[in-house]
Amino acid sequence: MVTMGVRRQTRPHGRTPLIAAAVASLLSVSYASSGSAAAADAPPPQPPPQLTQAKVDGAIDTLDRVIQDGMKKTGVPGVAVAVVHKDKVVYLKGFGERQVGKSAAVGPDTVFEVASLSKPLASTVVAGAVDDESIGWDDPVAGQLPRFALKDPWVTEHVTVADLFSHRSGLPDHSGDLLEDLGFDRTYILEHLKYEPLSPFRASYAYTNFGVTAAGQAVANANDTTWEKLAEDTLYDPAGMNSSSSRFSDYDKAKNKAVIHVKGSDGAWEAKYVRDADAQSPAGGASSTARDMATWMRLQLANGKLGGEQIIPADPLERTHLPEIVSNPPQAPAGRTGFYGLGWNVSYDDQGRLRLGHSGAFALGTNTNVSLLPGEQLGIVVLTNGAPVGLADSVALDFFDTAQYGRPTTDWLTLAAQQYQHLEEAGRSPTDYTKPPADAADAQPDDTYTGTYDNDFYGPLTVTAGQNGELTMSLGPEPMTFRLTHFDGDTFSFETAGENATGLSGVTFKGASNGAKAGKVTVEAFDESGLGTFTRP
Repeated sequence: MVTMGVRRQTRPHGRTPLIAAAVASLLSVSYASSGSAAAADAPPPQPPPQLTQAKVDGAIDTLDRVIQDGMKKTGVPGVAVAVVHKDKVVYLKGFGERQVGKSAAVGPDTVFEVASLSKPLASTVVAGAVDDESIGWDDPVAGQLPRFALKDPWVTEHVTVADLFSHRSGLPDHSGDLLEDLGFDRTYILEHLKYEPLSPFRASYAYTNFGVTAAGQAVANANDTTWEKLAEDTLYDPAGMNSSSSRFSDYDKAKNKAVIHVKGSDGAWEAKYVRDADAQSPAGGASSTARDMATWMRLQLANGKLGGEQIIPADPLERTHLPEIVSNPPQAPAGRTGFYGLGWNVSYDDQGRLRLGHSGAFALGTNTNVSLLPGEQLGIVVLTNGAPVGLADSVALDFFDTAQYGRPTTDWLTLAAQQYQHLEEAGRSPTDYTKPPADAADAQPDDTYTGTYDNDFYGPLTVTAGQNGELTMSLGPEPMTFRLTHFDGDTFSFETAGENATGLSGVTFKGASNGAKAGKVTVEAFDESGLGTFTRP
């Protein structure tokens, strides 16, 4: 039985799935639950629809202005939006540019990387795959994943597909993401989750991309196929989502694709990075269009049907919409509780209506949002090709506010932008490595630090001295090389890189005294769960 968990302090690393929890908390109300969604005490029936057609039409009429105003305020280059209501696509438009400085316009068929909207897409795929009894939501994954293990053998044997999709396995927040940044592949990452410390199983929530990925891979293995092919055969092809894929190569070769953008130091948006999320494809590697996502929302709101055809079985799909774990406990006695289902943030609004939603964000250049109100058969998806600044979330929040109340109840764009900014700042080191102390001690000779240090989780780290006296450290399968800048004594700094970059971070050598070589080195950015120390053999 799943119990109500204590929220862990999560690590805000750029792609900021935490905003999903923050947005969910703004929309949710308390719902008392003492067990898992599989238990007999399911949520109460949905109230009758409360939104008139006129209210929905009124909200749709504001969308052009809201989107264009938001783009003007944020500078986000391109946006695509779809709204579905009562099984019809009632709004489908693109705005802006696919790439800054290019004339190609965003349209309904422009392909975007959807980041963590991959999770509710993935749970839809799994709902379609578990019905053939090869594997079920509540079946353990260990038998389907060779060499998969968690730190606790009992948890290894019992952790299920549902446990991993609802982030209640006990793995630390964003476990494995730093390995992906270093270039390790899916197999390596899944096989090394066993080194991560665990929180109480099924009693704690922590958002883990590679937990979801492990579950998706287990389901694919049980069906004797790859995850990418399973998604294609189970959802994309049957639903006619012809521009959707769970392979980066398909996005990359698409002629009509939105390139990802970040803000440069001068505040201008630039197409600087490429984000290949194949390693975590079930959790963050899908790409799609506003048109295809509208089709998927219709399927979600029609219990798995499209045009009268049952594409995804209704019962396993409905399971994805139910609370599995508390993700956002109320912050006050009258506060609201947020839940996580299977790939969805789950909440209940002031009218007692179920709300489903998810945000997606890559710090390297994309931000997305999907929000559904199943009782009203109403949904919106917002895709953008800029790093998260709150635009995708605010468009969805404005839309539902306007449909319910006739206008937005707050400045959602400012609020969401502040959430993202806070999360980015909170992820940085408390030490300002640009300002060494006035009495900083000198570094020791280079050969005190050079050499190779081992680590079971991250693999070997090699420190090298260049001809110019500059120290570098290299690690990862490529490997990646980082320049070390002296800070104080045996502590250096380096510039983090990748999706989880947090600015300058520390590198501290230990055991270097009286002419002895350093025996250990701890990398601050890699040490949140205590795995960041490398030891000289």
